[in-house]
Amino acid sequence: MPEVDLVFPRAWIEFSDPADPEQVFKCDLTWLTSNWTCIFGSGCQGIYAGRPNDGCCTLGAHFSDHDDESRVADWVGKLTPRHWQFHKRGHRDWVEVDDDGERKTRVVDGACIFLNRPGFAGGAGCALHGLALEHGVHFVETKPDVCWQLPIRRLFREVELQDGATYTEVTITEYDRRGWGPGGHDLDWYCSGNTEAHVGIEPVYVSNSAELIALMGKAAYEQLVTSCEAHLRSRSALALHPADPS
Repeated sequence: MPEVDLVFPRAWIEFSDPADPEQVFKCDLTWLTSNWTCIFGSGCQGIYAGRPNDGCCTLGAHFSDHDDESRVADWVGKLTPRHWQFHKRGHRDWVEVDDDGERKTRVVDGACIFLNRPGFAGGAGCALHGLALEHGVHFVETKPDVCWQLPIRRLFREVELQDGATYTEVTITEYDRRGWGPGGHDLDWYCSGNTEAHVGIEPVYVSNSAELIALMGKAAYEQLVTSCEAHLRSRSALALHPADPS
């Protein structure tokens, strides 16, 4: 079985946010120095059996807030039938509401409406990702937050110290199966802890630098890089991600 157990020792680093003294970053060095890389189209089996070409796009993407949806809408307006297989069906109606009243991208024919299927002349994969490549921008700008963040997870927690002082703890870690909630354990395949996806040439903190800068800010990211480099020089076997090649 190529997927590793969810529970294993991790190395962490904490440091104050250079841009906000009331915020502290708690970063998972084990994950950020791992060799994970997205293998969509290169061995990804998809989260549901029988739909290997969907990757993690089967369920559609929930928007984090109004700004997220508005930003994506600006880019959707730039999509044409050349970029987007479902342009005719979706250019005016690409959002739906789930059972909990949360807004998300529509699901069409079993997957996200922006997912171009194999055989589409404009190329398979996310239409918004392809649009970013065409415009020479990073897909952080064009795709919903949840899409470009996965499988990095950012969590916020308010911490109160014994003297009554408080700060916001911002955790940057692996978005493993548990991040999907109880349903995550029902996914037929998932990449973050899967040895098949830990084949990257660069560690996550390098290959996903644009995403991390968007999540943390440039100054905090630069401090994270220093910590990751030190960790790579000194880490023990206990601090390695078990899905990495030994």
